[in-house]
Amino acid sequence: MLRSVFVLFFLCLCLPANYAAEKTNIVFILADDLGWKDLACYGGTLAETPHLDQLASEGMKFTNAYSPAPICSASRAAILTGKTPARLHFEFVTKPTGVDPPFRQLQPPAYTRDLPLKEVTLGEMLQQADYATGFFGKWHVSEHFKGYLGWSPTHGPKQQGFQTAVETFGSHPYAKKFDWKPGDFKPDTFPPDAVTDSAIAFLKQKREEPFFLYLSYFHVHTPVRSPTDWLVEKYRDKAAAGPGDAKRRTHYGAFIETLDHYVGQVLAALDERGLRDSTLIVFTSDNGGHPEYADNGPLRGSKWNLYEAGIRVPFVVRWPKHVQAGSICTKPVSGIDLFPTFCEVAGGNCSQLNLDGKSLVPLCEGKSANWPTRALTWHFPYYHPEKGYKKAKETIGVNDFAVSKTRPVSAIRVGDSKLLQFYESRKRELYDLRSDPGEQHDLSNSQPDRTAHLGAQLKQMLQDMDARYPTDPFTDQPKTN
Repeated sequence: MLRSVFVLFFLCLCLPANYAAEKTNIVFILADDLGWKDLACYGGTLAETPHLDQLASEGMKFTNAYSPAPICSASRAAILTGKTPARLHFEFVTKPTGVDPPFRQLQPPAYTRDLPLKEVTLGEMLQQADYATGFFGKWHVSEHFKGYLGWSPTHGPKQQGFQTAVETFGSHPYAKKFDWKPGDFKPDTFPPDAVTDSAIAFLKQKREEPFFLYLSYFHVHTPVRSPTDWLVEKYRDKAAAGPGDAKRRTHYGAFIETLDHYVGQVLAALDERGLRDSTLIVFTSDNGGHPEYADNGPLRGSKWNLYEAGIRVPFVVRWPKHVQAGSICTKPVSGIDLFPTFCEVAGGNCSQLNLDGKSLVPLCEGKSANWPTRALTWHFPYYHPEKGYKKAKETIGVNDFAVSKTRPVSAIRVGDSKLLQFYESRKRELYDLRSDPGEQHDLSNSQPDRTAHLGAQLKQMLQDMDARYPTDPFTDQPKTN
């Protein structure tokens, strides 16, 4: 009861009584582990992605878009709340009760298992704005219930502002009924997907109020195993001729095109309902591409680390009458910007919520001239991988196609400058992303003043967020920069 009063109080502050009568529907589509250039419209050469390419051609493509974290739960919690993982104290993936982060040279903070109910989510904010809210797919911001990724009965979508929510793995191999056999799918046919079907059913409901659809796909997360023979055959030669493991990349190409097909079904359903012109669509990914599957070059790193390929993601917006078709935005943006963006679209004012994001409406409408240079930060006070750390690759390169060791690290980007702060060694690395997008030339020694300035700015911002740090087990003192 107290929690409901708390949330309602802040929502009343967010949404003025005179918000616009004509509301824009909002569709947010989140892919899982989709790399920054896996889509053809971003330069991908493996998979065909005609529906997402068309979406980009009809809207705006962001070329410097970032996830809030290099890992799933932390990124999703940040997107839902508009707050950084550092502020939320939710910097890793949720773990079962009793599981603690492994100690290495430093001791990481205790895992956060649930997104606190006191946090105001996208679902709650938009429901208060008289939107019908629906969530379908991967939740992963609460402790697993009755199996991997099972929705919590106390911290699931329905407890976080989503009136309609359907729990299903759809056609992903996570599903227990993933028992398709060779030959089950003829050419140009795809496995039926309950995640997509549930979302379309939500779109087709008759209602007077606007809607917010949060469609959270499991594709293209591992296990990457496609049941569509014709797609696997389609990408076999292409994968063999490119970088990485041919078998893995073959199925990965099939996975990407399958995701594109499902998104195409949702877009078609919107058109069939005559909702194209009244709907804002945002498509992005929760973090960078998996190191064993995604071609992340020429960017360095992958999912799980804070080099560019770990946090750079595709980000496409279509909003008829607001976004110019075929436009490109080069300004750095983040998934934490979605909360204030959707709040503004809904006619609200979220200034009382202490958000870290900034509304992207001016950028979407082509008003980038007055967009200020701002600092984006990331904070990952953990080690990865949790198991097999000793066998992981010691260094992080470009297209390693192998899991590397990630050590506790934070990062800040201001303009074209990006600094990484490593807590084990206290080492800093500085890069100019305009001239060196692959982060190959560390400028920290040649530009000590710039390095010191960004390091101090990062430290202050994390301090303002009350960030948690790994500790020295011998002194129990936090290791900061």
